[in-house]
Amino acid sequence: MSQTLPTEGLALAGRDLNLSYDRRTVVTGAAIELRRGAVTALLGPNGSGKSTLLRSLARLHRPDAGGVTLGADGADALALHPKDFARQVTLLSQSRPTPSGVTVRDVVAYGRHPYRGRFRTADPDGPRAVGHAMEVTGVAAMADRGVDELSGGELQRVWLATCLAQDTGVLLLDEPTTYLDLRYQVELLDLVRDLAAVHGVAVGVVLHDLNQAAQVADHVVLLDSGVVRAAGSVDDVLTGDLLTDVYGIDVAVYTHPVTGRTCCEAVGRHDVRRSADDDVRVLTDQAVAV
Repeated sequence: MSQTLPTEGLALAGRDLNLSYDRRTVVTGAAIELRRGAVTALLGPNGSGKSTLLRSLARLHRPDAGGVTLGADGADALALHPKDFARQVTLLSQSRPTPSGVTVRDVVAYGRHPYRGRFRTADPDGPRAVGHAMEVTGVAAMADRGVDELSGGELQRVWLATCLAQDTGVLLLDEPTTYLDLRYQVELLDLVRDLAAVHGVAVGVVLHDLNQAAQVADHVVLLDSGVVRAAGSVDDVLTGDLLTDVYGIDVAVYTHPVTGRTCCEAVGRHDVRRSADDDVRVLTDQAVAV
């Protein structure tokens, strides 16, 4: 199921995308739209094609069929000069090599490469952008530390700061909460929401955690074996029947009694299913305890 939405606010879109590796098709006929001021989460089991789809939007995986467009006027993103594209779209990939002998500030400044000429000509807005990116990601205090001294979670925040320093209107994130402890997972998702709601950035994010998607997303795209099974609001897509079918395990979906947010929980063999009345009583007791 797919949604046809108006073009107002459209920032980046993929249309009828077929994507493959070594002649093996991994995504078929996929459509996705990222809008200014909104977060779109890509969900699905391992191997469903969500990271490949995200990479195609970043021009890192050229489609066999279909296209990628920028803006409401549908400009061909694949035809743009790389620097012109990089001033509009940035990607935080799953893994990046850890540079040696450079500071956090140096790495964050890498994000300014689209604004510099061939001979590293002046970038007047660079210091402000780099400083702001370090501040909002919480790495400003480690600006002079070598990145090879950092933990995995610290380094992940530095790479996110590098993306923010690129100062684009579209931000693509591939499993950004990997390596982060609970506090920084929550803070990163809060930052993603702020980027969309306050700064009008169009965010596309691949997530494995369904509850994180419910927490951060305005729009959800659910993939299954390379096909978009559903696209829409959190409540429309994150349903027990659909998730159970796609993930191949019983998934219970309920409303959190404190936050009011949709919650998803896989039910394993050792979990005991309560009746609906018992569920209500237990959740109410938990809310009172909180």
